[in-house]
Amino acid sequence: MSIQNLNTFDPFADAARGTDEGVQDGLVHIRIQQRNGRKTLTTVQGLSADYDLKKIVRACKKEFACNGTVVEHPEYGEVLQLQGDQRENICQFLTKVGLVKAEQIKVHGF
Repeated sequence: MSIQNLNTFDPFADAARGTDEGVQDGLVHIRIQQRNGRKTLTTVQGLSADYDLKKIVRACKKEFACNGTVVEHPEYGEVLQLQGDQRENICQFLTKVGLVKAEQIKVHGF
């Protein structure tokens, strides 16, 4: 009688596959940052590198009538930045277009 189940499954194999340039939890984080006065900035971090982020920003700018850009963050990689509080708009846009599922979105902020 041999025991085969000891070396067949590694429960931590998917944790070791994480890269430094992306988020390991697979969530898309939507945050709001206070600028000066009443001005705010919405950041979207954790989108897959397979997507062209510049095209996503261009579509969001047209849809929400705001300005936006893609910035390179040293820890999080490429991050979308949109002017104003666009948290609800960007959640609806990402799920409507089919880039992420609703359960993959994590919204932060006040």
